[in-house]
Amino acid sequence: MDTLKNKIDFAVVVSVNHANPNGDPLNGNRPRVNYDGLGELSDVCIKRKIRNRLMQEGNSIFVQSDDNKVDDYPSLRSRAEGELKKDDWKDEKKFRDAVCKKWLDVRAFGQVFAYKGDSEGEGVSVGIRGPVSIHPAFSISSVNDRVSSTQITKSVSGEGEGKKKASDTMGMKHRVDHGVYVFYGSMNPQLATKTEFSDKDAEAIKEVLKTLFRNDSSSARPEGTMEVHRVYWWKHNSNNGQYSSAKVHRSVSTRVKVKDGVTDPKSVDDYMIPEKAEIEEDLPGLKCEVINGE
Repeated sequence: MDTLKNKIDFAVVVSVNHANPNGDPLNGNRPRVNYDGLGELSDVCIKRKIRNRLMQEGNSIFVQSDDNKVDDYPSLRSRAEGELKKDDWKDEKKFRDAVCKKWLDVRAFGQVFAYKGDSEGEGVSVGIRGPVSIHPAFSISSVNDRVSSTQITKSVSGEGEGKKKASDTMGMKHRVDHGVYVFYGSMNPQLATKTEFSDKDAEAIKEVLKTLFRNDSSSARPEGTMEVHRVYWWKHNSNNGQYSSAKVHRSVSTRVKVKDGVTDPKSVDDYMIPEKAEIEEDLPGLKCEVINGE
């Protein structure tokens, strides 16, 4: 299969309403906020959601979360050992080729395989650099004054005889009442040749970006509280790209903002979301595909 020939850039606009899009475990699981008060979703969080959606669409994924697995392997090493031939572990090139052929997320994002050898199997130390890079998402306006915290209690005792409340009876839940976030990404053809990442793989990622939060509900993110509003997709006409990724992404970042006169945005309708013609004004000769979320 031919590898990706043309550079690709993309941007995704996400709306959040009464949800915790990405809790910070070092801060009581409160929504992540940077020093400027902007809400944040880490790149790791975004890639986890992309992996989950790709897996739901039938693609083979190596890094599966413990609560959302489609096989019975207890660890990444056991998955690699169970799915690869023994001979693949004895040669670094064979190992690279095998893992890239087997798993889409390895072809896309890369992966570090660092496993010691033991009496039961071969060891390996291989680092794979993937062609798909994802930026963290940041909110357009500050969410500091839009983070709500709620005291919660258990109705039953988790331990003991149930005669008195345990120390873990009381708890807190946090949410962002409203926010619009944007994240950016790129696909590098030079690195794609190393992992055999193809145009078909790129299309698979584009498709799941439209429905990134489908089947992603939880207590912190009830169904319907997070939504992909729009995807911008640029496919350059060359390997190196007609413009730098920074300039391409800036055509969106300088235009997505709160509408004039709106001091307290409550929905995505309170924001200026650029259309196709506006984006292409800044990038002559580079077509932009604009896709609404589903």
